[in-house]
Amino acid sequence: MHFELSKEYLDTLLNIIQKKDNEKAKKLMDVLHAADIAEIYNELSIEDAKFIFLLLEGEKAADVLAELEDDDRERFMKVLSSEVIAGRFIEHMDSDDAADVIADLPENKQEEVLKHIADIEHAGDIVDLLSYDEDTAGGLMGKELITVQLNATLREAIEEIRCQANEIDEVYYVYVIDNETILQGALSLKRLLLAKEGMLIKDIYIEDVIAVKTDMPAEEVANLADKYGLVALPVVDSIGRLVGRITIDDLVDVMREESDKDYQMISGISEDVEASDNVWLLTRARIPWLLVGLVGGIFGAQVIGIFEVDLAKHAAMAFFIPLIAAMGGNVGVQSSSIVVQSIANNTIGIESTFQKILKELSVALINGLILSALILGYNLIFSNSLALTFTVSIALFVVVLFASIFGTFVPLILNKYKIDPALATGPFITTVNDIFGLFIYLTIGAMMYAII
Repeated sequence: MHFELSKEYLDTLLNIIQKKDNEKAKKLMDVLHAADIAEIYNELSIEDAKFIFLLLEGEKAADVLAELEDDDRERFMKVLSSEVIAGRFIEHMDSDDAADVIADLPENKQEEVLKHIADIEHAGDIVDLLSYDEDTAGGLMGKELITVQLNATLREAIEEIRCQANEIDEVYYVYVIDNETILQGALSLKRLLLAKEGMLIKDIYIEDVIAVKTDMPAEEVANLADKYGLVALPVVDSIGRLVGRITIDDLVDVMREESDKDYQMISGISEDVEASDNVWLLTRARIPWLLVGLVGGIFGAQVIGIFEVDLAKHAAMAFFIPLIAAMGGNVGVQSSSIVVQSIANNTIGIESTFQKILKELSVALINGLILSALILGYNLIFSNSLALTFTVSIALFVVVLFASIFGTFVPLILNKYKIDPALATGPFITTVNDIFGLFIYLTIGAMMYAII
């Protein structure tokens, strides 16, 4: 059943918390999904949230903690002792989620929490994961997986799978390894069920399995999984030993984070921030591109200043400055966004750079002709100046062509030099196109008024 947090529900819960009615509060929480409880947490004070969390059972509490946003989780961790964090949460979490939680703690508290974990093997897995960069396959993977030996019989494999499955929530694949834990392939449950008694695993396993190395960037891992439609990926070390697996929930998180990051860059935000971050952090993330826009505006003003005499003589030209600037910016952002999307989806290599620019130029020619014809018709009806009529139409056509080519070319260049092409969208493209658009418009205007 879908849960929707309402004011009435929240008021009821707060009333129960104030009365310290453990039984009613626990009954309310037991019927909710971990993600729903995490949503409720955002509306509670830290003390009220602590009251609720300490009523949850081990696995439920761990799931809720994993669902919390990083900032909210950090705030909550500060009010809990290392022993409570280890016993009530970390003990019941998968190794990858546990490593993410512990990584956000201060270094001294990390050591304390690890010491309070009763399961030494689980603690060791977490320590191993903490050694990897969080933005790599090693930082994403969990240690929980099912393996069978290459030379095992069907019966032996099934017994081994049953034993290992007790420790895993979701079984996506069974991985086949040799005596040195080198990954040999994978085993589908369908093949396992259809196999005849007495067969060996080496007779039924799938050799062709896609694996990633521990140092592969997280974004590349997500792209690989998306390309081949995988719900889990085995992770191997530099010599091919199976060391973990990455599951669909982690892959989705990476995709969402990359999407959020690109969206923020397009919007002119230079850092990964949340609405709940402090004023200084939000200001620091926004100010760089605002400064770029300010500098661009100054250059735009300088361009207008160069043509001050022409504008003074033909004041009607000023009416169309916003139109030229807006159209240039819009066309540039459209072109760059399409290229950035192609790069993100790894489809940019299908066409050469020349083909890509040629295609965008063709689209720009069509769009430019349509837009120029429309503004030409408008000015022929409402303007009594042929010079202005031709100036606006010709300038708009040229600006659309320039903005389209510029918006296509810049992200391709940035990508070639390993710079995030998302930087080429939004404020950067808009600002540059404003400057050049004004220069093109006013230059053509000066020429038209001299001729006509």
